[in-house]
Amino acid sequence: MIMKKSMVKGICLGLVSMLLLAGCGSQNSTAPAADGKKVRIEYWHVNAETQGGKTVEQLVKDFNAQSKTVEVVARYNPDMYKGLMQNLQAEAATEKSPAVVQIGWAFLDYFSNNFRYVAPQTIIDAHFPQDKTFLQDHFLPNVMGLAKNSRSSQVGLPYSLSTPVLYINRDLLRQAGLDENGPKTWEELIKFANTIKAKTGKYGFYMQEPADNWAQQALMESNGARMMTNGKASFASDEGIRAYEAYADMVVNQKSALHISWGEGVQSFIDGNVGMLYTTIAQRANVQKGATFDAAAVSSPAWQGKAKRLPAGGCFLAITAQTEAEQKAAWEFTKFLYSVESMAAWTKGTGYVPPRKDVAEAENGLKSFLAENKMMAAATSQMDGVVSWTSFPGDAGLQAEQLLLDVRDRILSGSISAREGLTQTQTKINELLK
Repeated sequence: MIMKKSMVKGICLGLVSMLLLAGCGSQNSTAPAADGKKVRIEYWHVNAETQGGKTVEQLVKDFNAQSKTVEVVARYNPDMYKGLMQNLQAEAATEKSPAVVQIGWAFLDYFSNNFRYVAPQTIIDAHFPQDKTFLQDHFLPNVMGLAKNSRSSQVGLPYSLSTPVLYINRDLLRQAGLDENGPKTWEELIKFANTIKAKTGKYGFYMQEPADNWAQQALMESNGARMMTNGKASFASDEGIRAYEAYADMVVNQKSALHISWGEGVQSFIDGNVGMLYTTIAQRANVQKGATFDAAAVSSPAWQGKAKRLPAGGCFLAITAQTEAEQKAAWEFTKFLYSVESMAAWTKGTGYVPPRKDVAEAENGLKSFLAENKMMAAATSQMDGVVSWTSFPGDAGLQAEQLLLDVRDRILSGSISAREGLTQTQTKINELLK
């Protein structure tokens, strides 16, 4: 499903909006438990230390220090959003659940079909009359729409928005005699990667390989493929196969690109051993902190003569608390996370584009930060190419994602061709979708 132009425009307008709304303090009607102790809830997230984990810890610490009624415990889930979904599934089997969870865009329908949640407005209407218009006041309608499922139900609130960008080691590019501003197309990127390998002995390229297919979706769809068409997997088209073949050729044959874990790949770039890194803008803070060379971020490459299609990365927050006390506590914490100050801290600590419309131009938000931080422009300047991260329908979400991960590993290890691997995987996924 393509993100409509009005939606893209709304997100961009949200980044430059001059409207400064009142801050969102923590006024609420949450009361301590009957024994006078704080209501204790869990917040599940996927943010490793190198991708916002420290910011999560600080936000939770700040919230707990100012709340008289709620204590939040943050729980990190490895293997990104797929790993969190698997852990949530296991927890549900014990009839337990966290109170607030991060859900990746690719699992929007899967989550809403398989787990119990409460829409934020439902809790607000029942317990927080002073927040009745909070959502309308602080979010653009099209941004809120990102967290609506295929039945148009508001499942949660958009929290993290990101696009893939290309980080470059300008020192290494210059050493290889290449344009220090980096490649503009995937065809140029392939030449850059092979040249870096030939002239410096270092690797030219790494594309992120976490437990999701997000970056590979951008690669294939930007070449004209579509992950799904009319409710069926369709990525094994000639366009999708050719894009994957070009990627695999760098890894398997040219040996100019790496096939390693996401953490290892990012660190290899930070250590100066890889010339170009294709990953989320949410790695910005990690790259800026760790790189000792002339590092920059540029917009995602396009295939020559074709329009970029970049899946919206990140997540929304869903409230899965079951008791009334925990639901009220969950809203108090959620509201804190969406304050101007908390949203600004989240962007500064990661690189995610803030979903709340008044953060970018607020003096207590991101006004000065965005003016000074040039890497952020790589993400905010390409929002017109954003599309939805494919969410496989029904109950097949986790299995379909795992099949895509399995075939990625087989293709990049050279054990199967891109054509055979993608074709087989497409057939398997469509069998699941029947």
